[in-house]
Amino acid sequence: MNSLVFSNMLHRPARTAVSIVGIGVGILLIVFTVGLANGSLRERAKREANIGAEIMVRASGSLGWSGAETPRLSVSMANDIEKVEGVDRAIPIIQTSVSAKDSNTGSRIIDGVDLDSYGQVSGLTIVKGRGFSPGTNEAVCDAAFFAQKNFTIGGKIDLFGRQFTLVGIYEPSVGARIKIPLDTMQRQLDGEGRATAILVKLKPGESVDAIGERLDKSLPNTQILLTRDIEELYMQGVPALNVFLNVVIGIAGVISALIILLTMYTTVSERTRQIGVLKSLGMSNFTIGWTIVQEALLIALGGIIFGVTATIVLSLALAKWTTLTVQIDPAVVGGILVIGLFSSLIGALYPGLKAARLDAVEALSFE
Repeated sequence: MNSLVFSNMLHRPARTAVSIVGIGVGILLIVFTVGLANGSLRERAKREANIGAEIMVRASGSLGWSGAETPRLSVSMANDIEKVEGVDRAIPIIQTSVSAKDSNTGSRIIDGVDLDSYGQVSGLTIVKGRGFSPGTNEAVCDAAFFAQKNFTIGGKIDLFGRQFTLVGIYEPSVGARIKIPLDTMQRQLDGEGRATAILVKLKPGESVDAIGERLDKSLPNTQILLTRDIEELYMQGVPALNVFLNVVIGIAGVISALIILLTMYTTVSERTRQIGVLKSLGMSNFTIGWTIVQEALLIALGGIIFGVTATIVLSLALAKWTTLTVQIDPAVVGGILVIGLFSSLIGALYPGLKAARLDAVEALSFE
């Protein structure tokens, strides 16, 4: 039986290969799109969570993580926060979004910070060049972004419609990839004396939950976020993305079913006489139909392997040449395996039933 299935697949190798590639492209669409969306979100979320502060204070009503918030918090609030028992340091920052022609999304998030105090909290260190001077149109970026964009120290970066000079490279990659002076950002956004968030660093051994509750009670009209929760908040904060990914998965499943239906239907049509011979030799209707279904499942499995392999290769290429991250989740791959095989089974049912119902005498006389 197995030899018959494989011989049927190899009888038309080009068609079998095209079917496998067609299903593989659908699988690639699912795994890569889901992996790219989740990977990019998680990569940014990890950079935001690794800023060294345990708590982030934002203005009440702040929505999402797009960098679209205007500076509404008074920087003087940092002094009040530092007076709270258990708090070591409080650092005001501004995070905003600027248009960028060389970005995949057409925009880029940048941070406005006081480099010295921000570095004391986050561990940021200038590894090449120097730090920017306050009040200037100077910027620093992380090493991965510097390499990916082929920047040069002393080169220009277009921000806010004017040129900023790149004066240094920092490590590790925390927060936004580009940082400029806080006071320069404040002037640009008409937010002198204000910030979009305040990073709170606790003293060693202090309870994050306890101080978070204390700050929530003492700071009305603010949001208190624990940085350990930022990654999950990122993933839950884009409901439309999850709907889009589910639609992509559904479409890819339908495409796989249609490819299998077309492939196996033409296979049955071409092998009508062969099926008649098998019936005349005593092969049951169930066995004939199961042979067709097995062939469809093997083609689907080949397509899934091709799609996942192509995704891995593409993700490695992106990791090498860009800062994009593709997260290949084993749970997603397992789900795709089930969806691919199930859709292929559905697509093979009609051709399989058609083959099983063929009359042996008519099939033998078929030309």
